[in-house]
Amino acid sequence: MKTLLLTNAPIDANQLRDVVGSEGLDDEVVVVAPALHASALRFWISDADQAISRADWVQHETVDNLGDADVDVTGDTGESDPGKAIEDVLRTFDADRVVVFTRPGKSLYREDVDAGELQRRFGIPVELAPTGSSR
Repeated sequence: MKTLLLTNAPIDANQLRDVVGSEGLDDEVVVVAPALHASALRFWISDADQAISRADWVQHETVDNLGDADVDVTGDTGESDPGKAIEDVLRTFDADRVVVFTRPGKSLYREDVDAGELQRRFGIPVELAPTGSSR
């Protein structure tokens, strides 16, 4: 099975296992971390450096964490719009499902996603899961 994992905070194998089960750790996984902005103002003035830097860190940490657990994983930084980030990855990675990890509490600009809308849009199962981190 192929899993596209969208996250805005580092994820480890235990968190992934909680959502996809132990057999899911045998999946081929692509991690995408969208370059989310701290506010609408930063988005509209195109102050993307901080958002891209954080997204790079998130995807590298997640790839390292999952790789340490022997998950077949690669990663990339995505667009600030989570739906667009997923769409971009699906052009080259034929995922069987999408798992979207979300942070509890205060959201970054454009961080909210609707699993039902994404599932209709892409025609594959989409699951939402909390990261357990408010960072």
